[in-house]
Amino acid sequence: MIAVLKNRVVPRLRKSGFSGRFPHFRRYAGESVHLLTFQFDRRGGGFVVEVAACPAAGARMHWGETVPAEKVTAHDVQHRLRLGADGPGADHWSRYDTKGIFFWRDPCHRVADELLPLLDGQAEQYWRKEAARW
Repeated sequence: MIAVLKNRVVPRLRKSGFSGRFPHFRRYAGESVHLLTFQFDRRGGGFVVEVAACPAAGARMHWGETVPAEKVTAHDVQHRLRLGADGPGADHWSRYDTKGIFFWRDPCHRVADELLPLLDGQAEQYWRKEAARW
């Protein structure tokens, strides 16, 4: 799955201005930093993509430390969205371990292709909304 994501999704992220190394990516956007992180199910077969944003100065942790923009990840930010979920706090896992007659394509390629429109739609909408917070 990781190889498929690196081949199909990461080039789209790079084209959109993201830097970083798998699984953590960031994009500087004026007064904010857009964040995206892949997190895999420890038992395999699924992953989530979390998106978040923070001010360009970095993310301030609840104990007072600031994680600088060049090191911050989506996991460092309290308010984040799982792509494919119905809203903040909702859950959504992309599963590539499913089998059945309705999945005629390789599940890894299918899941990667389902993720692409979420990047252009749900993620971009979330980042625009979050940027208005500061």
